[in-house]
Amino acid sequence: MSYKRVLSGIQPTGNLHLGNYLGAIKNFIAMQKNYECFYMLADLHAITVKVNPKDLKESIFNTAATFLASGLDSKKNTIFVQSSVRAHSEISWILNCIARVGWLNRMTQFKEKAGSNKEKASVGLYTYPILMAADILAYKASHVPVGDDQKQHLELCRDIAIKFNNDYEKDFFKIPESIIPKSVSRVMSLRDAKRKMSKSDESDISRINLTDTKDQISQKIKKAKTDNEPINENIFSNHSKRLEAQNLIKIFASLRCVTEESILKEFDGKSFSDFKKQLTEILINVISPISDKINYYKKDKQQLLEVLVKGNSKASEIADKTIDDIKKIIGLVQ
Repeated sequence: MSYKRVLSGIQPTGNLHLGNYLGAIKNFIAMQKNYECFYMLADLHAITVKVNPKDLKESIFNTAATFLASGLDSKKNTIFVQSSVRAHSEISWILNCIARVGWLNRMTQFKEKAGSNKEKASVGLYTYPILMAADILAYKASHVPVGDDQKQHLELCRDIAIKFNNDYEKDFFKIPESIIPKSVSRVMSLRDAKRKMSKSDESDISRINLTDTKDQISQKIKKAKTDNEPINENIFSNHSKRLEAQNLIKIFASLRCVTEESILKEFDGKSFSDFKKQLTEILINVISPISDKINYYKKDKQQLLEVLVKGNSKASEIADKTIDDIKKIIGLVQ
């Protein structure tokens, strides 16, 4: 296969924020120029923990609106709802029978998300990586964009694909390669840089939502935790404990598409009050147009529905062919 096909997705839970934009959506936009892209609203992944049904349904439309508002072209990309493509669940079960328990036991993200009470975590949370593998392999994706927290899951997907091909002596699954963005770092909480910026954080001032107004952005950056030291080139030294300072520098650099070193040189010796003014300005310039377009699309759910119906249809056509072929290979009666 010589094609370049990407599969990625975001869980539709809560408002998407700056971390989602810099860590995923911005890269989605860049990839649409050079790849055949499938972008999924990962609602089946969302229900691995308890979610309010009404909120989930609303979040699916909100996430679709955010995709379009951020610059994803529905004519170039396939934007679809995971649960609307039934082959995902069916392929996932078959891959459950290929994967080994020991492989899943090594997945560190389950341990992190389940916390100390693993016995009460859902089976869905434990087998989450198998469903992720099914998502990818359903489209025989050649490339998958991954952050640090998803690298292990992609390796599992590759292991499953290789084992399936070997078990049935078929060169059936494309072994997907990772795309690791070079310029984007994890975006951390504005209040505690030891934690990721998160939709689930109870404190709204810990994140910049893509729906925030100019005033909200301004107030959140003013309240963003820093320290009393001026900006200098030692902020990123190995012994530095200035985590909040590092976080804001990384955000600024990512928004400008420049290196962190260039930002440090520009603001060397200056206070964070000066820095925050310019960070606020660039955030407003980036986020406000997205926020306005999100509100526009949210008022026109029919347009969103048309995009999703079209995407669901195209995704189903490909994934249904994959599951039909899998059934033939493994001997299931159709």
